[in-house]
Amino acid sequence: MPSVIGQRVTRVDAYSKALGQAIYAGDKYLPGMLWLKVARSNVPHALIKRIDTQAAYEVPGVVAVFTAKDIPGINQVGIIVKDECVLAHDKVRQIGDPIALIVAENEKAARKAAELVKVEYEELPPVFDPLEAMREGAPKIHEKGNVLTVTRIKRGDIDRALKEADIVITRTYKTPMLEHCYIEPEAGVGWIEGDTIVVMVSTQNPHYDRKEIARVLGLPLNKVRVIQAYTGGGFGGKLDVSVQCYLGLALYKLRRPVKMVYDRQESFIATPKRHPFIMHYTTAADRTGKLLGVRIQIIGDTGAYASYGPATLKRAAVHATGPYEVPNVDIEAYCVYTNNPKAGAMRGFGVPQIAFAHESQMDILARELGLSPLEIRLRNAFKVGSITATGQELKGSVGIKETLLKAWEKAKEVMPEGKVGTWLKSEA
Repeated sequence: MPSVIGQRVTRVDAYSKALGQAIYAGDKYLPGMLWLKVARSNVPHALIKRIDTQAAYEVPGVVAVFTAKDIPGINQVGIIVKDECVLAHDKVRQIGDPIALIVAENEKAARKAAELVKVEYEELPPVFDPLEAMREGAPKIHEKGNVLTVTRIKRGDIDRALKEADIVITRTYKTPMLEHCYIEPEAGVGWIEGDTIVVMVSTQNPHYDRKEIARVLGLPLNKVRVIQAYTGGGFGGKLDVSVQCYLGLALYKLRRPVKMVYDRQESFIATPKRHPFIMHYTTAADRTGKLLGVRIQIIGDTGAYASYGPATLKRAAVHATGPYEVPNVDIEAYCVYTNNPKAGAMRGFGVPQIAFAHESQMDILARELGLSPLEIRLRNAFKVGSITATGQELKGSVGIKETLLKAWEKAKEVMPEGKVGTWLKSEA
C-alpha cells in the first residue's frame, strides 16, 4: 500500500457531503416511526416532589410517556463519573434536566405533550459561581460535595524562586462558557433487528454509546448496536450521550422504529459546553527573561455534571506552564460543580483556556523587561532534552523554536516598514 504521507488525500466522505448525497440522522425516515421529545426542568436546583403526566397522555397521537421508574436498568450515565440521570427522579441540578420522555406518532404531538408535563418542585438555592460553590456551607449540588477533583503538580522550590526573582508578575484571567454550535443538532433514529436494538446517531463516541445504552436497559452488549451516522459537526460536544438512551428506551418498551432530533434551544441548554476557567497566575523570572517559577491556581466550572471535567482540568494543569522550561512549579486545578449547564469536551480539553493565560503572562513579562514577545519565548521554549512540569523528558519532535523563527520571517514580509526594529531588538 503506497504511503499517504506528503500526498494529497481525498476524504472518503468528501463527494457525498459536497453533493448533498450524505444521509444524516435527521434525514433518516423509517416507515411507521415514532417521534420522541423530552420534558425538561425549568428550574436550576430543586427536589422533585411529584411528576404529573396525565395531560401529556391525553394529547392526540401520544403513544407513551416514560419517567425514571420505567427504566429497566441503571438510571445513570456519564463519561467519567456516572452522575447524570437519563430521566431525573429525585432532584434536578440545572435548567434543562430531563424529567419525562414523550413518544408520539408525530413530532408536533410529542412537543405539545412535553410542554404539558407538570412537575412539583421543592426549590433549593442555586449556585452559579464556582468560587461560591467551593466555600464551606455552600448548597451541595451532589452529596459528596461541589469540588469534584483536585489536580496538583509540584516541582522544585516555588517559594525560593519567587524570593530570588528579579521580576514577579501576578494576574487573574477568566474565560467564558462556549457552545459548540455545530450545524447539525443532536439526532438519531432506531429500530429493532431480531432481538437487537439498533441506534443510528450523530455521535463521536459510538462504542461508549453502546455501553451506556446497554447499562440503562439492563441488556448485554451483544443486544445493542450503535451506528455512527454522518455527523454534521461535533468538536467534542457529541462525545457525551444525548438522544441515544432515549431512543434505546423507546425501542425496548415499544418495539417500533423511533426518531429524535433536538431543536436548537434544546441543544443549547441540554448539551455540554467549553469549561469556563478562572486562572490565578504568578510568574517569576530573572532580568534576562529566563523563567524561574510559576504558581498557578485553576478553577474550572464543570456545571451540574462531570462529563469530561476531571480530564479537562487535569490537562489544563499539565499544560499550565505552556511550552516553556520552568524549573519550579506549584499548580492546583479544581473541577467544581455548579448549577450552570454541564461543561465537557471542546477542542483542546482545557488547553485553549490555559494558553490564553500563560501567553498573556509571557507578553507582560516581555514588556516589563524591555524584551520582544519573540525574544522571551525563544529564551524559554522547550527543546530536545527539556524536562516538563510533570517530569517528562522531551526526547524528540520539539519544534517550537524553529516554528517561531519561521513565523517571524513570514511576519516581517508583511510588517509595515520601520516597525521591525521596534518590535524585535534581537533574534538571538
